[in-house]
This record gives sequence, C-alpha cells and structure tokens, in this order.
Amino acid sequence: MRDLEDQILVQRALHADPESFGELCRRYYNSLVAVAHSILPDHHLAEDAAQEALAAACRDLAKLKKPERFGPWVGAICRNVARDMLRHIQRQRESAQTCAGQEPDCQEDDHKAILDQALRQLPQHLREVIFLRFYNEMSYEQMAKVLGATEQMIDGRLRRAKKKIAAYLMRKGFRR
Repeated sequence: MRDLEDQILVQRALHADPESFGELCRRYYNSLVAVAHSILPDHHLAEDAAQEALAAACRDLAKLKKPERFGPWVGAICRNVARDMLRHIQRQRESAQTCAGQEPDCQEDDHKAILDQALRQLPQHLREVIFLRFYNEMSYEQMAKVLGATEQMIDGRLRRAKKKIAAYLMRKGFRR
C-alpha cells in the first residue's frame, strides 16, 4: 500500500506539486536520519546528511526509474551522502592530528564510547538495522521498506548484529 502511495506522490511531485514531495520528506526523514547516524558519529551530522539526501532526491527525482521504490532509492542516496561526509571528517581529523603531532586515542574507558566502538566495528548493513530498530524504533516491516529487504533478512541481520556486539563487549571485559 505504501509503495502505491509513494508512487502517486512521486508522480505528483514530478508534475510540480511541491506538497507531494514535502509529504515524501516527512515520511522518510526520520528513517534517513537513522540510516545516516549508523554511519556518522554525530546526530546533527546525520540530520545534515538526511537533508542533503532529500535535496538530492528532489533535484534528481526524474531519474528515479521505479517511483514505488522511492524509499530504498532515497535511502541509498542518504548512505552515499553520509559516507562522503564521514570520509571528509576523517581526512580533516587526520590532518589536524598530523599538524598537532598527536596520536589518535586508542582506548576509551567510558561505557558509551565502548558501545559506540562496538557499533562502529559492525559492517554497514548490520549497523543500519541496529540504528533503525533501537534508535529510531522502527518495526521489521518499516525497516524492510527503508532498506529494500525482506523482513526475514532484517531479522537475520539483527540477530547477527546482536551476536557481534555481544562478542565485542565480552572481549572488552563485559559479562552477561
């Protein structure tokens, strides 16, 4: 049903109905922020990436071949924007450390930092489902829609992600 609604909204937006594109933005913004936050370390940067992805989607909407696949399409745009932002941040950080003669921090003792490290070591596709499920509180159905996957794939990814996080935390000295 939502695919059909997306398709209609995309077609209306292509025919100069800005309210239709606005509805698509409202519909997907929170999921895009969660997808971007699974890549970027800061929520504000994730919001910037989501906004940039929506702007790119608006600009390139005519290139969308399957209007009913707007969600996965804009999600892919958002992932690419967030990855570009992350590369830029990493280059800036490396440059600043070189200039200051500092070594990167090797050990964080704070629990939040260790959990963040556990999340960052996950492959991107596993990190995305963790952020969508636990930070954005999405259902399996919603996650499947955003990521262009089946609910069974989402369930499998969540299970693998949880196991990897648990193993990482145990290696860091945490016990069940």
